[in-house]
Amino acid sequence: MGDWSPSSWQQRPAKQQASYPSAEALNEVLRQLSLLPPLVTSWEIEALKSQLAAAARGEAFLLQGGDCAENFGDCTSEIVTNKLKILLQMSLVLLHGLNKKVIRVGRIAGQYAKPRSDDTETRGGLTLPSYRGDLVNGPDFTAAERVPDPVRLLRGYGRAAMTLNFIRALSDCGFADLHHPENWDLDFVKHAALADEYHRVVDSLAKSLRFMETLGGTSNTELNRVQFFTSHEGLHLHYEQALTRRVPNRSGYYNLSTHLPWIGYRTAETDGAHIEYFRGIQNPVGVKVGAGMSDDWLQELVERLNPHNEPGKLILIHRFGASNISEHLPRLINAVQRTEKEVLWISDPMHGNTETTTSGYKTRDFANILSELEQAFDIHKELGSILGGVHFELTGDDVTECIGGARGLDAAGLERAYKTQVDPRLNYEQALEMAMAIVGKADR
Repeated sequence: MGDWSPSSWQQRPAKQQASYPSAEALNEVLRQLSLLPPLVTSWEIEALKSQLAAAARGEAFLLQGGDCAENFGDCTSEIVTNKLKILLQMSLVLLHGLNKKVIRVGRIAGQYAKPRSDDTETRGGLTLPSYRGDLVNGPDFTAAERVPDPVRLLRGYGRAAMTLNFIRALSDCGFADLHHPENWDLDFVKHAALADEYHRVVDSLAKSLRFMETLGGTSNTELNRVQFFTSHEGLHLHYEQALTRRVPNRSGYYNLSTHLPWIGYRTAETDGAHIEYFRGIQNPVGVKVGAGMSDDWLQELVERLNPHNEPGKLILIHRFGASNISEHLPRLINAVQRTEKEVLWISDPMHGNTETTTSGYKTRDFANILSELEQAFDIHKELGSILGGVHFELTGDDVTECIGGARGLDAAGLERAYKTQVDPRLNYEQALEMAMAIVGKADR
């Protein structure tokens, strides 16, 4: 690693980066960011890495979920609380059904940048820069909004800090106490088709906790406070660099903007800037892999991102689509097995199943999402591999963005509450149904 530094990525081709009008203004913002306190600690990062190693061994299960892209306007107590509630509800179902520790990682407090297929967007003859997330520019289709503004990096840091502060305060005050899951009920869950089944799980787990504590004669304090970790796609490399630091009494550099940064499929070239940056940080790192990835490409990624075969270091997030997974996942599993390196495999059944309705809504079909996930469990089991987690785009809000699920949402129903600015998300009910499906599949 002697040839690596937090800025060495700048010598490599960097995709999906914003084009700022003023390099001087950008550098001044980055200077200010580099002096601000870290958002997370190395102790938290190392704790997560240890838990991810357990998931790779099949002793725990990773639940990673949240918005496709956070907006600065989402930094409200209600929206943040609802995100935590649905992750807690899903994890409760998984904990009860899988009988193993659940690692809760939110796509939260930093998921402010998004990759785009094109650098520009044209409407009515007017061409402007594409919206790249609130960290870069604004969603409104005006010249003023679409010009990349480096001050947004400071605003993103501030929103992330406020969100993390609120999450930690909720955890410390008992919001996430497993003894009181009634704190996690969303107002509209009582009307959901799965509400009764979910509450049966809650009642069963509560009885189990009381039984264990009665036998032990004391309360288990570890159950009074649930750990939350954060993650985001480490897309904006200047931002990530500014928050990459050395810490006392530990070797190497940590990205202290988040616990678990990941690399998107579009920026996973082995000679690219993102792989160069990610190979040098001590955090656990994820990388999206898919059908277009060759065996050699994946093997080189594994070697570059986990050269010392460190447990819990590398997460491979596979995304294929329900119709492609059976053809490509076995090949990629075999390729990684030949490296003899330890990785944590998790399934992202969302991104390969995106479609567009005749009325122009981008959506995903619940049946296809579930099909890909079920096939993933079967393929890993058949090849002697372990599927140690899932990665969902979801929300705790009552949105209508993905079709299907228990209520049978159809294409016509999407317009009722279609709120996403980028990718469609599972709503609270679909997310809970997905957790129950995971348990059902794992039991078979």
